[in-house]
Amino acid sequence: MSDSTDLSTQQSVKPSASVPLKPARGVEHAGVIDAMIHDPATDEVVLIMVEPRPWDESESRLFQLQEKVNAYLSFALDGEMSEAYPALEGKSLRLQLDCATFPDAMTVSFLKLVREQISFQGIDLQVRVSEEPGAESCGSGCGCG
Repeated sequence: MSDSTDLSTQQSVKPSASVPLKPARGVEHAGVIDAMIHDPATDEVVLIMVEPRPWDESESRLFQLQEKVNAYLSFALDGEMSEAYPALEGKSLRLQLDCATFPDAMTVSFLKLVREQISFQGIDLQVRVSEEPGAESCGSGCGCG
């Protein structure tokens, strides 16, 4: 997707002169759209969630992911995305989770459920793992990507 158009909606706070701040992003920040692109190859809008931390099998991390997914779906389905980006209205939607490590079993089960449920609305879910060069998803057995 290197040809993709970056439509990042992330707002950043102006850093003070002495302490530069990085914009909040990641699964733990449910109210932030980490990245949004238009993939011209598929003509899809891709809402990208980022999880730079290793998965820890915790219920709190799973809850954070659930909140992030819900926020992304609300942004897309409740009209906020179309209002902010009218040129993208009517395009297919894909949620994408970019993570540093392979998700744990509990997270994979959750992602399978999400993928199944959002498919009824024509939305795809893909998981990309950067742990191994060239890794594009959790693997063929997980069903999440």
